[in-house]
Amino acid sequence: MLELTEVTRTVQLIDAPPLTILSGVTLSVSVGDRVSIVGRSGSGKTTLLNLLGLLDNPTTGELLFDGRPARSFSGAERDRVRGRDVGFIFQQFNLLQGRTALENVMTPLLYAEGRQFWQRSRIASEMLDRVGLGHRLQALPDRLSGGEQQRVAIARSLVRGPRLILADEPTGALDLETGEAVMDLIDDVARASGAALVTITHDPAIAARATRHLRLDHGVLQADAETAALARGTTRELTAGRAT
Repeated sequence: MLELTEVTRTVQLIDAPPLTILSGVTLSVSVGDRVSIVGRSGSGKTTLLNLLGLLDNPTTGELLFDGRPARSFSGAERDRVRGRDVGFIFQQFNLLQGRTALENVMTPLLYAEGRQFWQRSRIASEMLDRVGLGHRLQALPDRLSGGEQQRVAIARSLVRGPRLILADEPTGALDLETGEAVMDLIDDVARASGAALVTITHDPAIAARATRHLRLDHGVLQADAETAALARGTTRELTAGRAT
């Protein structure tokens, strides 16, 4: 689905040399992949997310989406592909205030076609029920808890059935228990739909849930042996618990 080869991203600064944010990033993401990317603040995680979500182009290198160079997409084509195939889940919920949970989740379907457009209310209701909020369809954001707001945001991101889910610090604004429940939900929905899930986080425990573990440090993307070891240890603990 996504193929990045020696991708760099550089921005021109006023009265200063160009700033290289990403350097030589090579990454392949296929349907069903579970990828985690960890890194400190300022390491380039948001810039990489923007590239993966077709919000930006690399300065050099190649980025292919479904085998097609990202640079060849027109602005309208990018919007259609993002709306249809990419679901963004952010740390901040970004819900529309004054709009119900149902209206928030229906919003992406206003840009859909055919069945998804004409049956948008039913589809949005079913997605909210799927995330455990079927009884809160008419609730406004300020009447929802943090965990409930994140669930609405997840439902909105996934309502069009994206093939690629990009989760940017999805549990950063939640307490530990709620964050674990939200990640369980994201994992379950991604697995059921066969979507690829790329999670960008600073939390090793969240990163360990993936099957491929990467670290971004000063714009360089490489395998993350530390998180991989944590994931193996967690798996052994779960296996031992089931055995007892």
